[in-house]
Amino acid sequence: MSLRWSDLAQPAGRPLRAVAPPDTVIYAIGDIHGRCDLLAELHAGIAADAARRAEPRPVMVYLGDYVSRGRDSRRVVDLVLAAAAPGIAKVCLRGNHEDLLLRYLGGDLKAGRFWFDYDGMDALENYGVAVPDRRVRDDRSLEELRQAFAAALPPAHLDFFRSLVVSHDAGGYRFVHGGVRPGVALARQTEHDQVWLRQPFLDSDDDHGAVVVHGHSMAAEPQVRCNRIGIDTGAYRSGVLTCLVLAGGARRFLQAVA
Repeated sequence: MSLRWSDLAQPAGRPLRAVAPPDTVIYAIGDIHGRCDLLAELHAGIAADAARRAEPRPVMVYLGDYVSRGRDSRRVVDLVLAAAAPGIAKVCLRGNHEDLLLRYLGGDLKAGRFWFDYDGMDALENYGVAVPDRRVRDDRSLEELRQAFAAALPPAHLDFFRSLVVSHDAGGYRFVHGGVRPGVALARQTEHDQVWLRQPFLDSDDDHGAVVVHGHSMAAEPQVRCNRIGIDTGAYRSGVLTCLVLAGGARRFLQAVA
């Protein structure tokens, strides 16, 4: 396990013009998906970096998708709930996997079925739920698993999932999990789009009113465009968890690498 820094190159064409708030350093963390090992390493790097900076207000912004797919969703939530270091504030966004988790817990079996098609059962098993057959999709089995999951989920974790917000604005940046709809003012963006949207957001060159920092759309390297920065580097599969570090007009990447 190691940490590596890299600089963010300006995209071709219109430059990125966003600036972080004064006296603030922002650490935006991409999709974790159960990789508690990478998150622990990244937390250590963030704590060390924040301790040597002049900015008095460090803030971590998690972009969502804490659960499913990786080694230990439960431990990831424990790490997010714990302080990475004294004095570092946290903003926790809702990803599409948490959206499906909450809908399933609320009784939406269709959402559970869809979640399980994208490795949601990994999260149930991380919480100690026995899954006799990972192919089950009938309503009775889904309801039994839902009840077992609800019983296994610690109250603090349920409170955490319910507390997740959809977006966060800071300086010239908007932080979301999915994206924003081109041509729609930031104040009018829907929760669904900000959690789930890929296209037409990914291909748009529109000025959205802020530089959008997002996860959700996996790529081998961080995606830097004139209007967005995507930092889902597929940690559960690639072994690379990416953090975008913003201070003033400066931007760098910090990555935990397995």
